Amino acid sequence: MGDFTGMEDLLQDFLMEASDLLSDVDSKLMDLEKSPQNKDLLNVIFRGFHTIKGGAGFLNALCHLTENLFDKLRNSELQLDPALLDVILAATGEVRLMFNDLGKSVQPQAAPADMLSSLEAALQGKKIRPRASADAKAKPAAPAETSPRQTGGQGGPDWDVLYNSLLGKTSLAVSEPPVDELNPLEDKVDIDEHQLKVSAFGRRAEDIPGGSPAPAAARRETDPPAKDNTIRVDTDRLDQVLNLSGEIGLTKNRLTHLRSDILHGNTSAATLKSLDESVNQLDMLVVNLQNAVMNTRMQPIGRLFKKYPRLARDLARQLGKDVELELSGETTEIDKTMIEDLNDPLVHLVRNAVDHGVESAEQRAAAGKPSKSIVQLSARQEGDHILITITDDGRGMNPEVLRNKAVQKGLITSEEANALSEDQSLNLVFMPGFSTKDEISSVSGRGVGMDVVNTNIQKLNGTIEIKSLPGKGSMFVIVLPLTLAILPVLLVRLSDQPFAVPLSMVREIMSVEAEGQQLISGKPTMVVRGEVLPVLSLARLIGWEESGKSEVGVLMQMGSYSFILTADGFDGHDDVVIKSLDTFRPKGVAGVTMSSEGKIVMILDVKELLM
Repeated sequence: MGDFTGMEDLLQDFLMEASDLLSDVDSKLMDLEKSPQNKDLLNVIFRGFHTIKGGAGFLNALCHLTENLFDKLRNSELQLDPALLDVILAATGEVRLMFNDLGKSVQPQAAPADMLSSLEAALQGKKIRPRASADAKAKPAAPAETSPRQTGGQGGPDWDVLYNSLLGKTSLAVSEPPVDELNPLEDKVDIDEHQLKVSAFGRRAEDIPGGSPAPAAARRETDPPAKDNTIRVDTDRLDQVLNLSGEIGLTKNRLTHLRSDILHGNTSAATLKSLDESVNQLDMLVVNLQNAVMNTRMQPIGRLFKKYPRLARDLARQLGKDVELELSGETTEIDKTMIEDLNDPLVHLVRNAVDHGVESAEQRAAAGKPSKSIVQLSARQEGDHILITITDDGRGMNPEVLRNKAVQKGLITSEEANALSEDQSLNLVFMPGFSTKDEISSVSGRGVGMDVVNTNIQKLNGTIEIKSLPGKGSMFVIVLPLTLAILPVLLVRLSDQPFAVPLSMVREIMSVEAEGQQLISGKPTMVVRGEVLPVLSLARLIGWEESGKSEVGVLMQMGSYSFILTADGFDGHDDVVIKSLDTFRPKGVAGVTMSSEGKIVMILDVKELLM
């Protein structure tokens, strides 16, 4: 049992509201760094954090000291600079980690003492050393004994306050803890790749700018927060669903009456016309209801985007670069389930732009570029797809350099490299083990990031494309379906059994004949507009006996790989709702659906079939 048995619902309501407020505070802090004299923005930040403190009085000194900092900034008693903002962001990151602990129904650890000391030093106007660059040498952490979990008192959470806060009662006032000695911030220890990923949500104790890490025994676990299975829906959208449900009920009653008339022998032209009209009406209402229900799942992608300006800033500060992440299209809506799965790919792409894409200040000056680099993250809807682009104004990518690097790492042969087009050469960055870095650092060089991006995007039935100009910058374009709940598919047939493949992978449908195929290394191929493509039999891929009557070829593209899939017939296309196979799932089958004739249709996972 957890530490909060019996109050789980109250706790989750509190965490949802407080986490949104904290995310908004972090986002506005990024804006404040650009315009530190903006008093209106400071007031908004102060009010947001004050609300968090009011509902989370159990955070004790941490919130109290941070709020005092905001107050002094509001009153012009302190001036915001990058080092001070580092301290503030470290504090808000610690608050988020405490929220993550609460989300797991465990008591949060007390804020690290050195973080409280840093806040005290900032409040007293003491000079805070800027965060050390990535080349700074790490100082070893001094050994320290791990103190037992605190349940109240100075620096620790007060659980009576927490319970009262969750019930909506007034939080108790918290006095500032005495600080015997205000230690200056020590040199920063380089953080590892997982820590950087976690910094999209909050920062650990050792992420204090310029601070040394906490003892290993006292560090908080960095397990990712539990997946959020809740969704907020506009009441207007729910009203639309309710109204459509009522109209469908009326149409059902009309059809029931007509059915009774027909069973009693009334098959007049008027009765049949009414039946036809009612069926058409029901069809239209069901489509509208389906769309309305889908709209309840749609959420603005800005809820995901607002995590990344802080991530970009933290990494840029560590690498000694000046980078600003600009967001656009935050109101673009996408399926809530896809927002969760998009986080990891976008974290990798933003980090990749800051680390690989953007040059150092010296390199930018030599190239005649401004010292500040701009990375843009945008989203927009085009038809039934969402386009997400990540653009930087950095060094760009040279296809020849990528080919040589892939050959050097043994990923491809020289012959294969010479046969690649420029676009295919850019796609080499998605190969497992590929990296342009010669040395492994705490940020990159392992050759796993872009491979993860490509794999995760494909799991969402999406594609990713790279455009790059050496010396000018790079653009990554992600194309995703609006939702995964309804999947547009192409229906093909083996004998009498229908199968479905994602329509997003289909480029062309053609007839295939044995005379039009030729063997290369013993494998059948076809030439389509000058390109030699492998011909793969669907029956052979799923382990069925071939009928020898394959007449349909489907030109499919999966990333940079194109091939022709053959089947016995073609049954058109449809929009289907995927039903998962929880207890038994054959290899290459993503799920099932039902055809209009009442047949079970297997929806194929093409990538898994080809593995």
